[in-house]
Amino acid sequence: MAHFVIMGCGRVGATLAHTLEDDGHTVAVIDREPTAFRRLRPGFSGSTVTGVGFDRDTLKEARIADAYAFAAVSSGDNSNILATRVAREQFHVPHVVARIYDPGRAEVYQRLGIPTVASVRWSADQVLRRILPEHALSGDFREASGRLVLRELPAAPLWFGRQLSELEAALGVRIAYLTRFGEGILPAADTRYQEGDELHAMLAVDRLTQIDRLLATAPAKAAALRAEQEEEEK
Repeated sequence: MAHFVIMGCGRVGATLAHTLEDDGHTVAVIDREPTAFRRLRPGFSGSTVTGVGFDRDTLKEARIADAYAFAAVSSGDNSNILATRVAREQFHVPHVVARIYDPGRAEVYQRLGIPTVASVRWSADQVLRRILPEHALSGDFREASGRLVLRELPAAPLWFGRQLSELEAALGVRIAYLTRFGEGILPAADTRYQEGDELHAMLAVDRLTQIDRLLATAPAKAAALRAEQEEEEK
């Protein structure tokens, strides 16, 4: 069980709070309007904090120091970005995400290293995919046999600047597409992995843990480990 802090108790914020609570996590919801908490269902066991999500005292009251993840999903882009930066840079929350309404700012946010979700009807699901590992593992699509899954790969800073073809060979995956500055791109043979890119790959379900481990390893070592794994599987 982990602790999550959500800024904004609109439709998306309330949906996130309920989903996380149903999964057995503790949740604190922040909103500047006390009446916003009426969107939470009767019997909601999480905490509610009245205030702005970029105020340190407000965040402390929401137990930000214990948070596994912070999601800023209020109605203001600037507030969401500011609160997310405070959570990450001052309280060192490991997983953060900000909802945005202006897609034109996506490039700026990505360069700040802040994962963002556009204001679309499936926002709650997209936020969950960025703060809950099990949601990322479930994948966006499974083929009929259930052996292959399309999923978003975790960020891999050690691989920035490398060609995606090199990453595919080392991991044994196929990059279906990438998202860069909020736009989907079909990779070419010479496409390189850049900071802020979100990679979506088809891969074998039984290799999820191995692939995550390889992504956290330097490219040269990852290739060697992959070769060893292939020998062991023969």
